[in-house]
Amino acid sequence: MTLLDHVPSAAQQRRVAHRRRQTVRSVLVAAASTATLGTLLVVAVTGAPGWERVRASFLDPAVARDALPAVLTGLWLNVRLLVCCAAGALLLGLAVALLRTLRGPVFFPARALATGYTYAFRGVPLIIVIYALTLGVPGLRLRGTPSVLVLGGAALVLTYGGYLAEVFRAGIESVHPSQRAAARSLGLTYRQTMRHVVLPQAVRRVAPPLLNDVVALQKDVGLVSLAGPIDAVRAAQIEVAHTFNYTPYILAGALFVLLAAPLIAVTDWVTLRAARRQSGA
Repeated sequence: MTLLDHVPSAAQQRRVAHRRRQTVRSVLVAAASTATLGTLLVVAVTGAPGWERVRASFLDPAVARDALPAVLTGLWLNVRLLVCCAAGALLLGLAVALLRTLRGPVFFPARALATGYTYAFRGVPLIIVIYALTLGVPGLRLRGTPSVLVLGGAALVLTYGGYLAEVFRAGIESVHPSQRAAARSLGLTYRQTMRHVVLPQAVRRVAPPLLNDVVALQKDVGLVSLAGPIDAVRAAQIEVAHTFNYTPYILAGALFVLLAAPLIAVTDWVTLRAARRQSGA
């Protein structure tokens, strides 16, 4: 008898059927409890005093329909800014982390500079950095000054580069020194060791916190509207000023949530996958 001809025993078939019934029962109970709780919340919210005024001021479908084109146009600016700033912050954070992990007294100035950068930009509020770059730099009237949008993106890159640098550094230092020693004993240079041995392991280990920072960046790109660019937040503000209705703010917030949902799902999947790998190890 081969393995392909193996037939589960009656006891095993009963166990499989029992697990299947338990799974179906759990799904049905979860669906019923969720529907019950959702119904109770809807009844409680819609039956509360002042609900009609709240609905008219924050959830007006007509106002949302009129504001949707402008908010979507502004959201496209947020998406482009997110892609550019995420790439820039990841590259800057990786470079700073590599500088902080250099060994030897000759590299002390580079390590001190990288350490000072991470301390400064992790401590300064992002809104101050945005104001300093988008309002202060143009006030100098220097030739070749970038646009306000570019300066706002630079503020985001500088701030998030400090956070990502510490994440990368934690991942690099989590790789056991024996990995470096083994690579050097095989004849690999320091650069080859970091590229082929250390960094792949480090990035895989810190992928969940990296993605979490990218999710946070996705929300903070809306702060560039403080300097004047018409993104989704600024477009919603303009619509609110025209209608004196706050529904465009809710619309912009909902679009940001929809934009972040796929990235949050990927983050949760990567986190769960890493946890399963560690538990399996």
